[in-house]
Amino acid sequence: MTSLSVEMLAADAAEPITSAGNAQLGIAVLAGIAVIVLLITKLKMHAFLALTIGSLALGSFAGAAPADTIASFTAGLGSTVAGVGVLIALGAILGKLLADSGGADQVVDTILAKASGRAMPWAMVLIASIIGLPLFFEVGIVLMIPVVLLVAKRGNYSLMRIGIPALAGLSVMHGLIPPHPGPLVAIDALDANLGVTLALGVLVAIPTVIIAGPVFSRYAARWVDIKPPEKMIPQRPSEDLDRRPSFGATLATILLPVVLMLLNALVEIVVDNPENGLQKVTMVIGSPLIALLAAVLVGMFTLGRAAGFTKDRLAGTVEKSLAPIAGILLIVGAGGGFKQTLIDAGVGRMILDFSENWSIPALLLGWLIAVAIRLATGSATVATISAAGLVAPLAADMSTSHAALLVLAVGAGSLFFSHVNDAGFWLVKEYFGMDVGQTVKTWSVMETIISVVAMAFILLLSLLL
Repeated sequence: MTSLSVEMLAADAAEPITSAGNAQLGIAVLAGIAVIVLLITKLKMHAFLALTIGSLALGSFAGAAPADTIASFTAGLGSTVAGVGVLIALGAILGKLLADSGGADQVVDTILAKASGRAMPWAMVLIASIIGLPLFFEVGIVLMIPVVLLVAKRGNYSLMRIGIPALAGLSVMHGLIPPHPGPLVAIDALDANLGVTLALGVLVAIPTVIIAGPVFSRYAARWVDIKPPEKMIPQRPSEDLDRRPSFGATLATILLPVVLMLLNALVEIVVDNPENGLQKVTMVIGSPLIALLAAVLVGMFTLGRAAGFTKDRLAGTVEKSLAPIAGILLIVGAGGGFKQTLIDAGVGRMILDFSENWSIPALLLGWLIAVAIRLATGSATVATISAAGLVAPLAADMSTSHAALLVLAVGAGSLFFSHVNDAGFWLVKEYFGMDVGQTVKTWSVMETIISVVAMAFILLLSLLL
């Protein structure tokens, strides 16, 4: 992901699946989204089917050949499942091991003993921010979900009061802080200083995550007062367990993929030589797939064996963990298919065409372009790459600090209002057991708050630096 270039994106955008005019394409986007929303809310159709039909409708409205639309949808579905599906599956296995061994209970009991009441949302945002620093958003979610759901149920909290801070911590890290792919690509495109960007990113991230997490969760819990979905809650271990893993062993297992990915990021920054032997090793062990797989394998011993599991019981735990996520995989994959249909239809290029003649400050321009592409395509990474590429010439005469702020402005814009064309929207909806309207009121609004608040602090820093 970090090797993606602006030139590659431009090449992709230069070959849309349709030659429709911008007006027709804009109408097609609105119509495709409307079809999805109506099918889900009015006809109660399964989200997987609604996203599939909505993608076909979008291509038809945009004037694309049916074969091209189908190819775009299936390619997007396949790439999304390939990139996220295995991670979700490994996360589900790790979550089941945590639950069945009693490890998740141990973590929850410790958290509830140390932080309760008003302190709990702050504890969740801190944990999520630490875990989310080196992790992809999707990986962070699958690691945090068992803890979030158990804390909400055991502590009798509204799911939003606990879940929103965790989601905010993960999302802010994803959009603003290197070594996440979006910020790294923008740093490369704008020739910004990584260390300065990281330092300023942390300054912006701290107040942003507080406002979008613990503060906003108070209102989100009032708007959508729901309990954790029973089908997703890790069940308590059987009563025949004589012991359960220690808090230290459980926490070490959860943090193992975090440490491996962070180690990879640090080596990449310090060594910065793909031919170096150490970097070759850390690139492998620090990849999301290997890091999570390592956590699962280690967890079989630190969690399963520590709880006295036999080989048969371990195998049964793994098998039972996969069934509940089948629907989530299909929905997230279809969301990726809809996103790819939008991108191949030329929506990103359409937004860039509109923005070429905007006469506004560079920081605000980068943010607005990223917002527009995010809304149209649903992809934060595509929004970041596109916006960074467009405003790159403006960064040539900027100071080191302002170039870093431009990176952060683009990253903040890429998080704006996640909705039905974003696979992350469906991931949150399914894990938290919400309907589309509830997800918009909580997750989508939270993402918008992150984007707007972060941009406000970026503009403030631009006046001070």
